[in-house]
Amino acid sequence: MKKMCMVGAKSNLSRPLHQCKSEQEKFEGGNRRNDTSKLSEILGLEELFSLNVWRASLGELIGTAIFVFAIDTIVISSYDAEIKAPKLLMSILIAIIIAILLLATNPVSGGHINPIITLAAALIGLISLSRAAIYILAQCAGAVLGALALKAVVNSTIEKTFSLGGCTLTVIAPGPNGPIVIGLETSQALWLEIICTFVFLFTSIWMAFDLRQARNLGRVKIFSIIGIVVGLLVFVSTSVTAAKGYAGAGMNPARCLGPALVRGGHLWNGHWVFWAGPGIACVAFYLYTKVIPPQHFHAHEYKHDFLNILKALFPSDRVNRK
Repeated sequence: MKKMCMVGAKSNLSRPLHQCKSEQEKFEGGNRRNDTSKLSEILGLEELFSLNVWRASLGELIGTAIFVFAIDTIVISSYDAEIKAPKLLMSILIAIIIAILLLATNPVSGGHINPIITLAAALIGLISLSRAAIYILAQCAGAVLGALALKAVVNSTIEKTFSLGGCTLTVIAPGPNGPIVIGLETSQALWLEIICTFVFLFTSIWMAFDLRQARNLGRVKIFSIIGIVVGLLVFVSTSVTAAKGYAGAGMNPARCLGPALVRGGHLWNGHWVFWAGPGIACVAFYLYTKVIPPQHFHAHEYKHDFLNILKALFPSDRVNRK
C-alpha cells in the first residue's frame, strides 16, 4: 500500500510521501536561509566590509589616542607638580578633556573612545556587534599610539616613576629592608572596577543611549555630565582606597592596554582586572535595561539588541516534523 501524506493542515487532498518530503525539505531550507539572512542583518556583518564604518572608526582611533596621551599627561603632571590636592586637580582636568573629546568624536563615530561604551551600545542594540568589533580594535590601536606619543616626549626618569600614567594595582617601592610591593589587593580592585563602571554607565551613559533624554538634554549637556561623572569616580576610587601604587579605577580597558603594551613590566600585573571588571559591569547594566519597565527606555528601534541575536540563533518557531 502506497504511503500518503496530507497537503496542508486543513486539506483533504493527499500526495505520495516522497513528494511531501521534498516539499518539506524546500520549506525548511527556505526557513534556514531566512534565519541566516536575519542573523547576518542583526549582527551587521555587512558593516565589516563597509568603507564608511572603517572611516568612522578612524575617529575612534584618533580620539582614543588623544585621550590616552592627554589623560596620562594629566596623571603625571598632577602628581609631579607636588600640589596639595593632586587627585582633585586630576579629576577636574579629566572631566574637561573627556567632555571635549566626546563632542569632537560624536559626529564622526558616535563618540565612544572606550570599549565599555561600545560594548554596552552593542548589547543594547544601538550599534551592531560587527561595528563594535571594529571600534574596539580602533580604540586599542589608538591607545597604543597615544602611549607611544607620550613615551616619545617624556624623559626616561618620568616614564619609570609614573609608568606612563598607566593603570596599576601595585608598584615596587624602596623599603627599610629592600624593595617592597605596595598597592591594592586584586579582589578590591576588581570590585572597584565593577562598581565604578556600573555607576558610570547607569548615571551618565544611560542618558546618551536613551533617545528621549538625548534629544531633551542635548549633546553638550550629556557629554559634560559624562565627563563630570568620570572625574568624580576617578577621585572617589583614588581617595577611598588611599593606597599608594593603585592608579584608581580604569573604566576603560583600552586606556589601560596602551601603556601596558608600550611600557610593560608591572603594568601587566593584574591587568585582566581592568578588562574583567568593566565587562561584568557592562553585562549587569544590560540586564538592568531588560528588567526595568520598557516604557522607561525608549529604544524600540534598536534591532541589534543582544536578545534579538539570541532569538535569531535559537528560534522558537521550529518547523514541526511529522
